[in-house]
Amino acid sequence: MSFVARVGYSGQRICCPAVSSTRTERAGGERPLEGVKEGSQGVETAAGASELTLRCIQAAGERIADAVERTDCDHSRTLSELFGAEIWLKRENLQFTGSFKERGALNRLLALSDAERRKGVIAMSAGNHAQGVAYHAQRLGIPAFIVMPEPTPTVKVENTRGHGAQVILEGTQLEEAAKFAFGYGRDKGLTFVHPYDDPLVIAGQGTVATEMLSTAPDLDALIVPIGGGGLISGIAIAAKAIKPDIEVVGVQARLYPSMYNAVRGTDLPMRGDTLAEGIAVKSPGQITTPLVRKYVDDILLVSEPQLERAVSLLIGIEKTVVEGAGAAGLAAIIAEPERFAGRKVGLPLCGGNIDTRLLASVLTRELARQGCLTQLSIEIPDRPGQLATVSSVLAKAEANVVEVYHQRVFTDLPAKGAELLVVIETRDRAHLERVLDALNKSGYDVAAKGAPE
Repeated sequence: MSFVARVGYSGQRICCPAVSSTRTERAGGERPLEGVKEGSQGVETAAGASELTLRCIQAAGERIADAVERTDCDHSRTLSELFGAEIWLKRENLQFTGSFKERGALNRLLALSDAERRKGVIAMSAGNHAQGVAYHAQRLGIPAFIVMPEPTPTVKVENTRGHGAQVILEGTQLEEAAKFAFGYGRDKGLTFVHPYDDPLVIAGQGTVATEMLSTAPDLDALIVPIGGGGLISGIAIAAKAIKPDIEVVGVQARLYPSMYNAVRGTDLPMRGDTLAEGIAVKSPGQITTPLVRKYVDDILLVSEPQLERAVSLLIGIEKTVVEGAGAAGLAAIIAEPERFAGRKVGLPLCGGNIDTRLLASVLTRELARQGCLTQLSIEIPDRPGQLATVSSVLAKAEANVVEVYHQRVFTDLPAKGAELLVVIETRDRAHLERVLDALNKSGYDVAAKGAPE
């Protein structure tokens, strides 16, 4: 059962499922809503998640329209030709803070009472949610406290501070930051803004789907990244209501299959550093998990090389910067192109906040996979003139030398031999094969090393 709650913002009224107001009375003397309680996984909404409807999401869209960008949803001709599907890209990486997270954060902030606004809000996040909450809290004059793990990249910390939030660095992992945030917020009387496990946040994220389907109503599949599940829950509710036969497919990094495990009953391990850190969530939401079970048709897992290639393709073809999590939908098509061949597929590019050094590494590794950048290990006699001879062969084969290193000590070669390590640039894999053939014909024993597939 939905309800209408009065809030103290420009006379707006909020239409939504039951959400939290744990400490303060509503403006206009209304009774506090049924609350949010702290559970083993964090914050759990006691009621209302099952009541989320298309109307709730449409109402969220109306509320946030003036402050959140209605991003483009474009048909990619080149990607479509490459994979044999009609691919549409929803460019949420072009939001002011670089991700879709603004939508849910703002929708939640607009539901605060006057008293809650005065006291302020608290959130835990390692990046996109932090910036979304901080930015819109500053716009609305709401004090914001953001708890971030201590290893959070400096650029994300400073961006969050730049939006006016007070940043607290606590713990080495997001779970530790969350535990601190719950306690700190409770002690200070702050309203917790959960990154995904909140009906108002889910409703805000669902506006991505309403915008996509208004632009591209013929889509028959949506491929959506999954972390905690807020984005795909909102998208799936909206999309299934608008077009019941549309397929909604979730995608997770293979290193962090938390929702995959929860839905399928598997116990795949979760560990390591993934390029898609924005969806590297160990515990999916208590609210979102049943919604994913109900509305999402399937969940795919993608590898790190597939994520890297997706990021690289989006830069190279679409000239758009997308973080690993934002490129996960395209990574799923890379992983299973036959599944989506001939179909009209929508991909939310959900974020573009990627460290520039990491981006450089991704692009370089992809060049290596394409055979455009290769490290050669060449056995040579350790005597004058050998480097010049090898260089001459490479020059005739039109290979560009990037780096050169002589290895004499840490090698199994005889004392009168040496290993010449050369990094070269070539046009493509066919050109590389011609270079290797030229070296072999000149009498050199060569091993080529590219990036792992």
